[in-house]
Amino acid sequence: MRARLLAFVALGLLAVPPLQAVAHDDARPHRHPARNLRQNMLPAPWLTQQPAPSQPAQASQCLAIANAVPGVVYANFSQKAARKEEVTITYAGHSTYYIDTPDGVSVATDFSGVYTIGRLPHIATMNRAHSTHYTLSPDSRIQHVLHGWGEGGQPAKHNLAIGDIYIRNVTTDIRAFRFDSEALQKDANSIFIFEVAGLCIGHLGHLHHPLDETHFAAIGRLDILMVPIDGGYTMSVEGMSELTRRLRSSIVLPMHRFDTPLSDFHRRMGGQFEMEMKTSRSLTVSLGSLPKTPTIIVLDGV
Repeated sequence: MRARLLAFVALGLLAVPPLQAVAHDDARPHRHPARNLRQNMLPAPWLTQQPAPSQPAQASQCLAIANAVPGVVYANFSQKAARKEEVTITYAGHSTYYIDTPDGVSVATDFSGVYTIGRLPHIATMNRAHSTHYTLSPDSRIQHVLHGWGEGGQPAKHNLAIGDIYIRNVTTDIRAFRFDSEALQKDANSIFIFEVAGLCIGHLGHLHHPLDETHFAAIGRLDILMVPIDGGYTMSVEGMSELTRRLRSSIVLPMHRFDTPLSDFHRRMGGQFEMEMKTSRSLTVSLGSLPKTPTIIVLDGV
């Protein structure tokens, strides 16, 4: 079968030499500094629910090539399975979302240790454009730390299957200097893709440039998109809006917002997306509960 053409990569974490901390990208105050302070003072408990042991990497169910294989039906794409398997996504702050799977595996995106929900994740993904998106000294109780950058000039390559979640990445470049769009560090950022309960969830990280057709092909389908809308530290609001329209995910979760008016981001969708404001920091979703019209969902604190 053509599906076997997708290579199985052995599970492995990249050992990265110490890096010098880089500049903060959030010189402006956080939107909820008092709440962030209270939240981050919470003790990080021992992980009481351990995920299943990691497994060899699997074929992606979000890539177009996988979906195009004739006669293949993925069992967890059924509506029956989707109704039973719900994923909870919680906004911790800045670019950090926690993803909690039906089997109890917890993932934190762009994890620096500053933005938490009072507990440690099992898995932490990181990007190094700025020090608010990574840490070189994570809590030793975090079982898997996935750097979005590689070493020795090689791009990061992740294919991690643990419990009921499969994690892979697509690398992009970052600016070497904060406002110098011409100076790029190749493959120094990762778009992380989380495949769980039939859902394809993408986190753009600290994306600095438009994506080309190679990127889109490597990303595949995204049901849920986590997109930075700061308007300058990453890309312009117009640039992120264009990218969001192209991916056309069922749910768009803004992050890394700073002062960008949500109405501005929504307006640039050209009427193709609805917008829904939530009073909760968490969203529980399944494949069967995805909105019929693409929707920007703004969780509390964004």
